[in-house]
Amino acid sequence: MPIQPAPSAELVTATIDGALRGGLVICLGLLGANLLRESAARRSAAAVLGALLALGLIVQAISSSPLFEVGVSGLGQAPWVAVSVGNAPLFWMFCRALFDDEFVLRPRHGLLWLAVAGLSFLNCAWLAGQTQHWPLAAAAVMLQRLLPLLFGVLIGLTALRHWQGDLVERRRRLRAFVVIAGGLYMAAMVAVRLQAPQGRLSGLSASLDMAGLLLIVLVLAWGLLRLPVTGLLAAQAVQANSGEASLASPLADVKKAPAVKEGPDQAEQDLLARLQRLMLEERFYRSEDLTLARLAERMQLPEYRLRRLINQGLGQRNFSSFVNSYRLDEARAALAAPARRSTPVLTIALEAGFQSIGPFNRAFKVATGLTPSEYRQQALADS
Repeated sequence: MPIQPAPSAELVTATIDGALRGGLVICLGLLGANLLRESAARRSAAAVLGALLALGLIVQAISSSPLFEVGVSGLGQAPWVAVSVGNAPLFWMFCRALFDDEFVLRPRHGLLWLAVAGLSFLNCAWLAGQTQHWPLAAAAVMLQRLLPLLFGVLIGLTALRHWQGDLVERRRRLRAFVVIAGGLYMAAMVAVRLQAPQGRLSGLSASLDMAGLLLIVLVLAWGLLRLPVTGLLAAQAVQANSGEASLASPLADVKKAPAVKEGPDQAEQDLLARLQRLMLEERFYRSEDLTLARLAERMQLPEYRLRRLINQGLGQRNFSSFVNSYRLDEARAALAAPARRSTPVLTIALEAGFQSIGPFNRAFKVATGLTPSEYRQQALADS
């Protein structure tokens, strides 16, 4: 029997690369389909952006393969490159929607993606061949290669922002993974592409790119599947508020709800009652620079237990939103009181615990869809 020759190193590398890309495409396809279903059911901005990102990463996995990059060039490759580079701002927007409960998807986010993708398309289709004759073309190509690093920094800052105030424990761990793994992956790939001819990956570097991306996608998919909808992909407005609002507190029902849905633990019930007394009767929310650590110290609880109490007992996902709910309730009551008709809005905001008028106005508009002055006018007209 003839001895079969051992496979070459190039063949082994190509086989591993193909397996990694195939696995990544399958994983992204399943994740994208699940997110599409979530976006249709709950109008979640995170689900919409996640589904688009999954599609964009499928395009990137196919178009960044060594065979594709060698076999397709110029104008034929430009749309693929545009989508692949556009994944950087898309990932940043996805992280914002994932970690910021007040994020609203707006037209300017689409324009940002179009600007990045358009620059990449123009570079690939025309400017890349003009770098020796036109300095601006070289600057545009360099900007395209650095954009993933720029958005990587923004993604890290987004994940770190309000880290301590995030009440969803598993989402806090997901933030850490995004900062560490996402930051290392983007920095490494930018460095490799800056050294590669025409920014193209080949051989081992292409396979390592796919391995890193596959690892990140698998961990993110696992995190999304483990977290309940109320813990991660909660309903978020895809468009701005319509301006219609109720004069009643939108959080009133939450504050009156039972602490634990099933089988309440008496110790947890007692802690929740203490927390409610502290906030509603002593108005601890008026304290300056109130933080989770300070409230935990007052409650004589570890921070992780206080996070769990507020999240599971009151359904709140963010400490800032939790505190502002009490402040806004007080402000709404004051604005609707005929006896306080002449009290300046700033005075009411400061009394409720806000440090300045800007954050108060923004929080009020998000909660009610109205400015404080519009709310007062409507409330007094109905009284």
